[in-house]
Amino acid sequence: MSLLEAVTLGIVQGLTEFLPISSTAHLRIVPALCGWDDPGAAYSAVIQCGTLAAVCAAMRHDIARLATGFLAGLRSGRPLATPESRTSLLIILGTVPIVAVGFAARQLIRGEARRLEVVTGALLFTTCLMAAAEWLAWRRGRRGAAGRHGLDAVTFGDGLAMGLAQVLALVPGTSRSGVTISSGMATGLDRATAARFSFLLSLPAVAAAGLLEAWQQRAAIFGSGDAALEAVVGTLTAAVVGYAAIRWLLRLLTSHTLWPFIAYRLGLAGVLVWMLGASAARSIPSLFAFL
Repeated sequence: MSLLEAVTLGIVQGLTEFLPISSTAHLRIVPALCGWDDPGAAYSAVIQCGTLAAVCAAMRHDIARLATGFLAGLRSGRPLATPESRTSLLIILGTVPIVAVGFAARQLIRGEARRLEVVTGALLFTTCLMAAAEWLAWRRGRRGAAGRHGLDAVTFGDGLAMGLAQVLALVPGTSRSGVTISSGMATGLDRATAARFSFLLSLPAVAAAGLLEAWQQRAAIFGSGDAALEAVVGTLTAAVVGYAAIRWLLRLLTSHTLWPFIAYRLGLAGVLVWMLGASAARSIPSLFAFL
């Protein structure tokens, strides 16, 4: 991998981790379009640490408030007494499913799940979920019922639904933010609140995945000076771009819908179908030559 590839992939990661368009899909598609090798699940997980830093910086006030409330709840022996401590517990509980499934299916996630056919299917599936969530929000609006606003309004049912939905993000093409924001909207949260909780919910899972992959694949990722430099450059680039992306998206979702992202995902799926079709067409002459 060259430094140009590292910077490009860092930009792609930073832009797409928080926008509901799937970072892992783009990290798989962009190298394929540019004729580069697949960076692999390990490299993708490591540069996610850059976007983890971006979330911590952009949402530092929320994080500090939740951490303070959680510790106060533990000291008082009443962990559900305040909205802050309750939301913190929801984040912890919502992280359990993705950690358990991610560990159990780690070989599949690193291998077969990165095939373009799988990415395309996941892309279309989550796009349908996002469209359904927007339709439900539109129906609520027609009845004059606004979505619940603020982290204080996040219930156990919201946290459970978003935590279970986050498991789907293990499949490239799904989009962690897309599937969790959609599930939050489906349970009655407004878009901005669903997005805020979605980003906070991602913190433990992204941190665990990035640190675990960095340790397990340390020989490949940090085995040489060039490889370590590429990982650092990609991670720092992802952090800077990701910070700008998350601030922009949180402002955008206060007054706009997910429909532009839904349209983009459909176009991206079309590109993938074309790529798969072109690949299949190239393989036909080879098959006849073999026969």
